[in-house]
Amino acid sequence: MSSELIKCGLEKRTLKWIPLALATAVTLAGCARDGYYHDRNLDYTEAAPAPPLVLPETRNTQRYRDAMPVPQVAVQGARIDGAADIKPPPSLTVGSGLEPDYVERRQVGDQTWLVVAADTGTVWPQLEAFAQSRQLGVQESNASQGVIVTSQATLRLQSALRSSSSEVRCEQGGQSVANCLEALEQYLGARSASVSSSWTAQRLSQEQTVQIRQQGDEWEVVIPQSIDRVWAELDHYLTLDFSVEGQRDLLATSPESHEFLVDYMTQTERGRNPLQIVISPDVRRMSQQIRLALQPDGDQTILRAINASERSFSASDQRELLERVSGYLR
Repeated sequence: MSSELIKCGLEKRTLKWIPLALATAVTLAGCARDGYYHDRNLDYTEAAPAPPLVLPETRNTQRYRDAMPVPQVAVQGARIDGAADIKPPPSLTVGSGLEPDYVERRQVGDQTWLVVAADTGTVWPQLEAFAQSRQLGVQESNASQGVIVTSQATLRLQSALRSSSSEVRCEQGGQSVANCLEALEQYLGARSASVSSSWTAQRLSQEQTVQIRQQGDEWEVVIPQSIDRVWAELDHYLTLDFSVEGQRDLLATSPESHEFLVDYMTQTERGRNPLQIVISPDVRRMSQQIRLALQPDGDQTILRAINASERSFSASDQRELLERVSGYLR
């Protein structure tokens, strides 16, 4: 009797685990492919692209347009042949304490324009909305050229010198329209916090337009933009950044000769240890005066750093300063 109970108990215990074992076997069998677990990447190895959507020839072309037009002028400049590849400097917000506003003004002579901290794909629909909301009477709107012609003025959009930034002009007969620029500045500034993040996918990749190269023992920066645009940007950011007395200071500007006079302490000087200071003629770390000179060269601009003091200014010091200053244009 006891042997039959034992046998019966064993049979019950065996049957008890059969469903679980069977379920496990079925599950593993369904998930196995070339291994213990199914690799879902294999599902797409033979995937083929679907043919593009073709609208019928009888369609009404007036009903179709680009959902998110991006001006072609977003890409400007080209890589300078023979220029040295250097790593981009840190963002202006890192270390320098500079943080550009969403909308800022630039001015050279009687020409004034706006610089917007967003790419042209983001700014263009805002310009269209501005023209419509102010009922300016749009006569022509060309997204590929970045131009909106109205009865009162012409709005022009192009990429700025700094990456992912734009320039906006409001002109009439080649002259800046002050009232239009002021209204645009307020309108764009009010929308700085509500820029749609979906437009970031529309950003066009810009090649590096600012390059530094060595000419003999000297370093220079090649900027494939007009000298007035370069001057306006450098004047704006040097005024903001070169404001630390004893380290970097903007002493004078000369719009006529396109030069800046700065007082700058090089990394070589900042890195002198106390022993080097004691045994040198200078008993303290000192800055020196440097001229930052712009020179037109065809369709581009050359930036040079020229020693205006009696202190030593090595090639590495020169490159260090040029990298910092050219960082304003990236």
